[in-house]
Amino acid sequence: MVFDGHSDLLYDVTRRRLEGETRVLERRHLERLREGGVEGLALAFWYGTGQGQTFWKDVPGAETAEARLRIMTECAQAEFAECPWLSVVRTAEEAEAARDSGKLYAFLSVEGLSAIGEDLTGIEELAALGVRLGTLTWNEENALASGAAQDSRKGLTPLGRAALRKLEDCGIFPDVSHLNDGGFRDVLRLADGPVIASHSNCRALCDVPRNLTDEQLRAIRDTGGVVGLNSHHAFVHPAPERQTLEALAIHAAHMSDVMGVEYVACGFDFCHYMGPGNDSVIGLEDCGKIPGFLACLEALGMNSTERELIARGNFLRLLSARRS
Repeated sequence: MVFDGHSDLLYDVTRRRLEGETRVLERRHLERLREGGVEGLALAFWYGTGQGQTFWKDVPGAETAEARLRIMTECAQAEFAECPWLSVVRTAEEAEAARDSGKLYAFLSVEGLSAIGEDLTGIEELAALGVRLGTLTWNEENALASGAAQDSRKGLTPLGRAALRKLEDCGIFPDVSHLNDGGFRDVLRLADGPVIASHSNCRALCDVPRNLTDEQLRAIRDTGGVVGLNSHHAFVHPAPERQTLEALAIHAAHMSDVMGVEYVACGFDFCHYMGPGNDSVIGLEDCGKIPGFLACLEALGMNSTERELIARGNFLRLLSARRS
């Protein structure tokens, strides 16, 4: 069984509910989740407009980040009310209870805090909704930090440093996926507890800003955090013909060598439903193909205990470490 530490399914839920659909998760995604052995996932509120032509441009009243996040949370709550087979949880213990009762479970995360502007009480509101994982920024620059697509030398702003403290005080794990290198250094220097990278790979194997250097991997390990493997094709190998599930498994092996297998997790970031350019690697096109990825880990020599740690154990152990 698998826990996926980063899922953008709420993007699809919001888009389709605004078009009049209901029960989107059940109608469009549940079968593949079950095929893939997904017992739980972290559902992200990603409300940005930078991923090509998103649906937001056609939504009246969605011009601001604050408005988009509000719309998305409203759609998510309406969707959850239609999913008796899904439990939204805040702790690993609640997740295990949901699993034992035959339900899938979902933690909530937020991908970027542009919507709060300069008002940090927005973090308290997100925590009240049940958010447990949070990035300060997506790829853009905001009042708190700069994303991976921005100047790598910029660190957290003074407000960003205060936001980091607020995240931790509210029981939200700081997530450095999407941060630039300067912001990463500041978070790792200032954080009081575990730091995660929910959906990032190894820069040593694929040199893009969204991936992590070996030094960064070890720094996350030293906080007690985890790094989730990302299936997005461009973060796995520079050569298109080698953007495969086998190549992603090599990222898992490299992380295990650098950090130890106890700090490697899954954060697949499947987003094929967002349109062209958002494909995952060959052989792992969607969550239904996850068993093939785990088979690749076995072929690389990982035993059943190591595979279980990567598939679910490491992330759930971390989510047991702090309660909101």
